[in-house]
Amino acid sequence: MNKQKNIIRLALATGVLLMLVKFAAYLLTNSNAILTDAMESIVNVVASGFAFYSIHLAARPRDQNHPYGHGKVEFFSVFLEGGLIFIAGVLILGKAVYNLFFPETLGNLLEGIGLVAFTGVVNFVLGTYMVRRSGELNSLTLHADGKHLQTDAYSTVGLLVGLILMYYTGWTWIDAVLSLGLGAFILFSGYKLLRKSIGGLMDESDVELVGKVAGILQKYRRDDWIDVHNLRVQRYGHELHIDCHVTLPNYYNLNKVHDEVSAIDGLINSHLHANTELFIHADPCIPTCCHYCRVKNCPIRSEPQQKDIRWNKANISENKKHF
Repeated sequence: MNKQKNIIRLALATGVLLMLVKFAAYLLTNSNAILTDAMESIVNVVASGFAFYSIHLAARPRDQNHPYGHGKVEFFSVFLEGGLIFIAGVLILGKAVYNLFFPETLGNLLEGIGLVAFTGVVNFVLGTYMVRRSGELNSLTLHADGKHLQTDAYSTVGLLVGLILMYYTGWTWIDAVLSLGLGAFILFSGYKLLRKSIGGLMDESDVELVGKVAGILQKYRRDDWIDVHNLRVQRYGHELHIDCHVTLPNYYNLNKVHDEVSAIDGLINSHLHANTELFIHADPCIPTCCHYCRVKNCPIRSEPQQKDIRWNKANISENKKHF
């Protein structure tokens, strides 16, 4: 968790520096498009500050009031960041429309282009680093913050193209049009983060993660794991909670069932690269399972195995045995 905090500290300090550079570029050029970029930097700083707090809170151990830990605060961090970006997009679009009718005089474009290019490079490098580290540290907050910085860098590329065109052509109307485009892009980015955070708070199924779990179980499955179904994954910050039903031979005693359940728990935790808590409901097999059961020399088999069911993200989450 200290690694995540250090990365957020770096993002926060960098965000403050780049915000000042962008406002300096705006004061030099009086460009509405550059002001658009500078306003988004305010969002970067505020969001990084809350991200630092959310990571600090998510690291707290479970307690009586929070038996699943404090990890879901990271979704609130993403929600705040998305909301701020969305609001910034609305304000930027409003000012861009105003400047279409009441354009401002521009100047010192070459100096502004240099400053903006510098901020774009820094944001892209830092954002890419944060996204890569978010996968290693399993942090939704780092991923959201890194993606935001990458988005900022991509929008900066468009901004630079427009500024260069203005510099060589003298067409000042490009400034307002460029600001409109950037505002719409920022608005859409905010919407995507809001959608992701609300999905997490509502325990929306993470299809990609379900598929990853299904792939692990399929690759290392044992013959006596006759069926796995009703598998659900919930994310609590850097921790995962998985529950599912596993069909086992009905003649296994309680000790054997416990061993198989523990084997599945150990398999997931050793291959998923995340702290994972599993709740596994053991189902006894029934005669209709025989036609896809892999168990060799089964003493109660009613018919030979006729097919093999491969688990995937589509069928492993169904709330029924795979007949």
